[in-house]
Amino acid sequence: MMHNSVQNLINIQENIKSKFNFYQKIKIIAVSKTYPIEQIKPLIDFGHTDFGENKVQEALDKWSNIKNENSLIKLHLIGKLQTNKVKHAVKIFDYIHSVDNEKLAKKISEEQIKDNKKVKIFIQVNIGDEVQKSGINKHRLNIFYQYCLNLKLDIQGLMCIPPEGQNSESFFKDLKQMNENLGLKKLSMGMSADYMTAIKNSATHVRIGTNIFGKRY
Repeated sequence: MMHNSVQNLINIQENIKSKFNFYQKIKIIAVSKTYPIEQIKPLIDFGHTDFGENKVQEALDKWSNIKNENSLIKLHLIGKLQTNKVKHAVKIFDYIHSVDNEKLAKKISEEQIKDNKKVKIFIQVNIGDEVQKSGINKHRLNIFYQYCLNLKLDIQGLMCIPPEGQNSESFFKDLKQMNENLGLKKLSMGMSADYMTAIKNSATHVRIGTNIFGKRY
């Protein structure tokens, strides 16, 4: 019998396929944070390769062995990254979606040189100007982007988490415009509730947890 999470993933893929003819270009990041590896394994066995984690230590504990055995697995850090965890983050993650300040960018650059490894990076933008939320201020984005380029970081595109309880679409449109202004091609936005709207606005990487694994308790 097919595992629930695999069936859920297939449903999401079919949903995307039914509306967008470029569906093959959409990366579905299965947000596996807080789930034990036993619950993630059916997706790995099914051939899914992109997974999202929030915490560096949890990722190291869960994924180190699996990544050694399966070179196709790509791990995405979607949570806030503290500078004191960068060393370990660069080792285990292939993508970091939450780069939003100079100190962090500089530390990633230093660790990449030591490790001789390039991590793919998204710059997190505080799209709703929320005091409590991470992300670079929209008005500082151009300067920060240039700073990252000077550090030779591999910037893929922008990332955002729109304000809760508001219509995501206008924020997605804003981020799409900012991304295009910088000449970037990839966009990390959209979660379980709004991934279709995000794709409509050029998202290439959607971060889906609940719709794949079910509700967290």
